[in-house]
Amino acid sequence: MRWGQIQDDKGRRAVCMHEETIYELPAKLSPLLQFYSRYRTNFGNPANAVSILRENGATTLGHGEKLWNTLPFVRPLDRPGKVLCAGLNYRDHAEEMGLEIPKYPTIFTKYPNALIGPNEEIQMPSANETGSTKIDWEVELCLVIGQKMRRVDEEEALAGLLGYTILNDVSVRDWQGRTSEWFQGKNWDSMTPFGPYIVATDELDPTRGLEITCEVDGEVRQHGNTSDMIFTSAQLISYISQFMTLEPGDLIATGTPAGVGLSLHPRNWLKPGQTLVTRIEGIGAISNRCSQPYSG
Repeated sequence: MRWGQIQDDKGRRAVCMHEETIYELPAKLSPLLQFYSRYRTNFGNPANAVSILRENGATTLGHGEKLWNTLPFVRPLDRPGKVLCAGLNYRDHAEEMGLEIPKYPTIFTKYPNALIGPNEEIQMPSANETGSTKIDWEVELCLVIGQKMRRVDEEEALAGLLGYTILNDVSVRDWQGRTSEWFQGKNWDSMTPFGPYIVATDELDPTRGLEITCEVDGEVRQHGNTSDMIFTSAQLISYISQFMTLEPGDLIATGTPAGVGLSLHPRNWLKPGQTLVTRIEGIGAISNRCSQPYSG
């Protein structure tokens, strides 16, 4: 099952693909997360899933991958409650940075103001003294929480996971390096693309290995595999849930593989006008152009 949001001349609304049939629903995806959480156990039976969708106003939009891939997707969630991120969670990335494998997950936060959707522009900083030219790419598998969770084990964590999407943790490296806290380099407005939709856990298993790539103007800068993660999706959810409650719609970005611009010699950065393509096997890709520097 896949969930997303589209926008056209009829407005913004949720869509779902279940067993090759595409349904549209008369609501945005965010309110539907509560609906999904409530009826999650029934989706194991396809007949129940279709019945529940119909009872909530779903109508058939069409059928098949070809149609799904042409839909005008926007960000899957308008404003997630929490955006949590795992740093240094790939072995090859730790190696390229010359750092030891962490004993515990390194967790930092983003805020929704940083998020943009597929095909939206990455808002490059201004060229004045408050801006930066050291803008880096970081392809990441992103988890979408499907139900409220507190102090769950790994099995419960997977049971409460709605699915997976794509996120690129575009980072302002000189601001990130100003202090030992990364926050100020990770939360610039409109710089973090995510989407194009959410793929449910019954379609994907990142522990078996998904190809994960990042391209800049058609050149592959990162090429990794989710099997190289230090902490799995279930481990991250379980760990975070020990100290805070996770709620439907929360996002957890799971870290990036080797190949970031910061690690290169000489270092390489995103430039205005370039196009960033972030791709994960089994989900798809998002494409985002870097804007000209902000003048406001």
